[in-house]
Amino acid sequence: MIYLIALACVVGIATGQILFKLSAASLHESGSWFDPKTLVTLFLAFALYGITTIAWIWVLQKIELGKAYPLMALAFALVPMGSHFFLGERFQSQYFIGVAIIMLGIIVTVKS
Repeated sequence: MIYLIALACVVGIATGQILFKLSAASLHESGSWFDPKTLVTLFLAFALYGITTIAWIWVLQKIELGKAYPLMALAFALVPMGSHFFLGERFQSQYFIGVAIIMLGIIVTVKS
């Protein structure tokens, strides 16, 4: 159960990064911090980060940081995948090889 909540934290952090990027794009497009689209997206990103941080603190009460923290490396895979699917960003094939190595490292670390 703890690892599922930790995983939810990672997904929340990754989603927050996508929302930050969307708010940056909205800010660039509108030129104003007070544009409703920019404000809503930025608020959602901050809210998600806040909730995720509180949940992460709860996770750290239950398990060691050394066991939980490797899961945060999943964000290095989830954020680019999200940017590919939601923002249309493209990556070279060697990028995905790097992501696979990160995933292997996470598996090895969590199982130790």
